Amino acid sequence: MINKGITRRWIISTLAVIVVFLMAVTFIISYIFRIQYYKSAQAVLESRAFSDSVATFFSAYLSPPDSSDDKFRERSYEFIENFAEPSLMEVWVIDRYGEVLITSTGFPPDIDGMADYKAALVSETGAGEWIGRRSTGEKLYAVTAMLPFTEDSGNNGAVRYMVSLDDLDRQLLKITTVLILSCLGAVVLVTVSGLFFVSSIVSPVKKINESAKLLAEGDFSAKIDSRIYDDEIGELCATFNKMAEAIGEADRTKNEFISTVSHELRTPLTTIKGWGETLLDLSENSDEISVKGLSAIINEADRLSVLVEELLDFSRMESGRLELKPKKIDVLAELDETVFVFRDRAMREGIELKYEAPDIPAVMHADANRIKQVFVNILDNALKYTKKDGKVTVDAEIVEKMLKIIVEDSGCGISKPDLPHIKEKFFKSNLSVKGSGIGLAVADEIIKLHDGEINIDSEIGKGTMVEILLPLL
Repeated sequence: MINKGITRRWIISTLAVIVVFLMAVTFIISYIFRIQYYKSAQAVLESRAFSDSVATFFSAYLSPPDSSDDKFRERSYEFIENFAEPSLMEVWVIDRYGEVLITSTGFPPDIDGMADYKAALVSETGAGEWIGRRSTGEKLYAVTAMLPFTEDSGNNGAVRYMVSLDDLDRQLLKITTVLILSCLGAVVLVTVSGLFFVSSIVSPVKKINESAKLLAEGDFSAKIDSRIYDDEIGELCATFNKMAEAIGEADRTKNEFISTVSHELRTPLTTIKGWGETLLDLSENSDEISVKGLSAIINEADRLSVLVEELLDFSRMESGRLELKPKKIDVLAELDETVFVFRDRAMREGIELKYEAPDIPAVMHADANRIKQVFVNILDNALKYTKKDGKVTVDAEIVEKMLKIIVEDSGCGISKPDLPHIKEKFFKSNLSVKGSGIGLAVADEIIKLHDGEINIDSEIGKGTMVEILLPLL
């Protein structure tokens, strides 16, 4: 159900949006934290670098006659010894020649280009900043503040403050990790609760869908337990059950009506046909019009009898009462008899009927009358839709314990849009030809009850091919 349907749409439309939103929030918060951390580091360094206490500390050196290099060196050592925050930041003292005199770490300086110092030299404010990496790979933020210039000596040196950004980045990584884990937890919570909610909708919808399929296939007993859903879904299930009951009742009424009408028509048709044949025998010496009229009565009675039998079979098929009386038979013998009966009709209508079949028996357990009914229906359709001077061929062969019968005609054919519906009840592709549209549906049902199948292929203007496959013993 995840591959398609409501669950998939929920994942795409809701869960995906939530995930994207949380990712965006995580990124924005991490970015804001990064900016704030970096600004905090910058503020701390600048507050130290531009503090008046630094200039005051070196003021004795800056005032002649004490402004000597030795005095500056002494003041630098003293400044580093009194530096109170060696664990937070690193500080260098740079002389007027650009050389690093001393560092707060006590280690030789790792000269990284001192871009901040160079910027401070040319800056009007005497300050410079730089973010970069040392040769060791450590990420630094450095601020250099030049000591006040004097007219006598000009450049009096500088103090450089540095803080490692690796610690800040690690802290940011921890915060980002916590945010990501929090977002994942939120996504899992939303997913579980969302899938539970979607499942509470999808599950009854699937049951309704399955029941609707059964209903479409003619199983009007399909029901859904609506008591477990005390909401709109429950109301929908209850409405579906009422609809199924109403359709089932309507179908039963229809079948009873067809069965009743068919049985009621049988008796008068039998009487009409019987008396017509009797009168026809007695009127051999009567005038031609009487003979013609009686023949028409008998023919139409035959046609109505066939229609009545089709309606009865349809009623039995719809109600599941289409029963077989199987016994061991030779299917080809039944086909031979059917083709023999239709030869006279084909000759009368000017249609060529060709028949080829193996000379060996094709034995199977089947209802002989029902199998013959199928052959009659297929051949009747083939002749009915084939015009004068047309051709109908019937070929039979045994292939791997299957009897394959192919009936081809050169008739009007069936359009491609109509072909998938040709075996449906009451469907007719050609309304100009008489027929109920039931016969082929009944024939297909009979073949299915014998574990066989009917396949139909056709092309407009070229004809139709019907393939019947039956399993043999």
